[in-house]
Order: sequence, then structure tokens, then C-alpha cells
Amino acid sequence: MDLSAEELDQVINLALDIIDNPGNYTEACRGKKLATLFYEPSTRTRLSFTSAMMELGGNVIGFDSAANSSVSKGETVADTTRVINCFADIIAMRHPIEGAPLVSALHSRVPVINAGDGSHAHPTQTLTDLLTIRREIGRFDNLTIGFCGDLRFGRTVHSLIKALSRYKNVKVILIAPDELRLPAYMKEEVCDRYGVSYTEVASMEEVMPELDVLYMTRVQKERFLDEEDYDRVKDCFILSADKLATAKPTMRILHPLPRVNEITVDVDADPRAAYFRQVENGKFVRMALILKLLEWAKDPSNNARLIPDDATRNKHYCSNHKCICNNENVDTLFRPDRANPSQVRCVYCEAKPKK
Repeated sequence: MDLSAEELDQVINLALDIIDNPGNYTEACRGKKLATLFYEPSTRTRLSFTSAMMELGGNVIGFDSAANSSVSKGETVADTTRVINCFADIIAMRHPIEGAPLVSALHSRVPVINAGDGSHAHPTQTLTDLLTIRREIGRFDNLTIGFCGDLRFGRTVHSLIKALSRYKNVKVILIAPDELRLPAYMKEEVCDRYGVSYTEVASMEEVMPELDVLYMTRVQKERFLDEEDYDRVKDCFILSADKLATAKPTMRILHPLPRVNEITVDVDADPRAAYFRQVENGKFVRMALILKLLEWAKDPSNNARLIPDDATRNKHYCSNHKCICNNENVDTLFRPDRANPSQVRCVYCEAKPKK
């Protein structure tokens, strides 16, 4: 389910209390088990979930590669979920196929956390980003944030822009080469619909003085079908210490990591560099999310929020070859496009129907 603004605040506030009063939570999940189902590589997210559950007094089971699971034998996400339900109280899933965690949730008796699905979304990273902004900047309203690098495939960027659209007077500056610009549907459905001001620029230097947050991203080689396309854009935007000369003293640099060369190591010593503090915040916010989801799972009505009320099964086929509905035997579902209700989008990945 998507979290409301009130629920987001509950998770963030609980994370802040965990930071201030860690001793109150050391037995909160005693006897509970988290299953980490990671179908693609991860360091920070997987270890963050593991650490979070252990610090809550719980246990962790799971796998860290599709090759180490029955998916290598052809098992579907739905069937894997049904099996894991026999062993775990809550699931965290990362999957290269977009919409896979939603399909898992539809077949699960226990809460399922989307730990990243393809280039679609990464909601727990967004919670990490929000907690970091709250701790470093102190507010979400009246914020100017620059997103730099891969804005096309960057699921962390998409998720954070959606989350920030709930707050007042948020200005987004998009810094990317033409090949990696923010998708049109994000501009139309999120920015335009919710009144988020956005500007597209060609360099970070021209906007550096006005930024409260600079969110750097890696150009993701694994999302490109053509290696020549990747080579052409991989070094487009690199943040070095000298480029921070005009930045505010209070500005903060975030990055979901891993970095390659988009932030040079001479930036690490700058107090404005918050990306390693951001990693630690990920543990705290995932502790809070686990606790809240276990609490909310006691109310069966929450499961009804997984699929929008206006979703329909119809003749359309999703245009996204990386969508779960084009890779496994699941119902193809569409909902009206929020920006253009005469059109529809895939429930799982938000892509348009195939023409």
C-alpha cells in the first residue's frame, strides 16, 4: 500500500524516537522473523533491513540472489511468497521486475515491503531520504532540491519526488543529460498535478547557490540496453569540492549509493556531505517501518488498499517489457491516468498500454 502523508509522518516520528530512545525497542520484535527476498544485488538495503530487525530483537531469513532461490527453477513470485508465508512474519523484497513486490503483497498473509523494483520505485530509500532531510534540514516545506544524474531510471528520484509532492512550496530542479531526463509521466502526473515547481537545467553550477539539498545519483549501467548509450552519458555530471564554492553552508548532499565517480572523494570531508549519515538513517527508518507495518497488519482492511478502486482488467497490454505482467502469469490491471483520466496506466509499473 502507498502511505498517506499522516502515515509517513508516523514512520518518521517513530524513527526519531528510536534514535533518541534505542533501549525502548530492543525487544520489540522478539519472536518475529523478517524474510529478505533479494533477487538482485544489494549491500546497503539488505544489510540495513537485517540490522534493523536484529536491533528490534527479531530474526532474519532469506536469500541475496535469484540464483540462490527456487526462481532459478522457474518458481513465480506468487508461489515464492506463499512458501515464505509459512516461515516469516514480514517480507522485504527487491526484484529487477517492476511490480513484483505488489504481486507478492497480493498473495501474502504478512506485510510485504518493496525494497526496490526495477527502475520503478524504491520507497524505503525514500523514507531514508525523508528522515535525513528532516534531521539535516529540519523541514520538508519550503524546500529547493536539485536532482542530478540519472533521472530517467533512478527509482530513488521518482519515489522522493512523489513523497515531497505532499508538502508545501517544494521546488525541484532537474539536472540531467537529455537521455536521462525525468520521464514525462512523472512531470505530468506528479509535478503538474500536485503543483510542484520544477526546472530543467544543463549544469549543477548554475543552480548551486539556491539549493537546500543536492541529490546526486549514479548513472546505472545495468538499466541500459546499449552499452554505447551508457558510455556516452556516464561522466556527464561529477560533483567535486570546488563546485561547492557557491553552495549554502546549510546545503546538504544526499546520494542513495553506491557511487562510482559522480562524487569525488574530496567532497567526503565537507560537513555538507550527508550521504554516509543517510545510510545510518536507513536502519532507523526501516526499524520504524517494520514496527508500523506489523501494527497496521492487524487491521485486515489495509489489504484493500493494494489495488486502486478504479483499477480494471481490460484488453490493454502493458508496454513495459520489464513489468511483472509481461514476465509472469498475473492479471493485467490498469487504472485511469491521474493527469489524463481518458487514458490508463499499468497498476504495477505505471507504464502506458501497448499501442
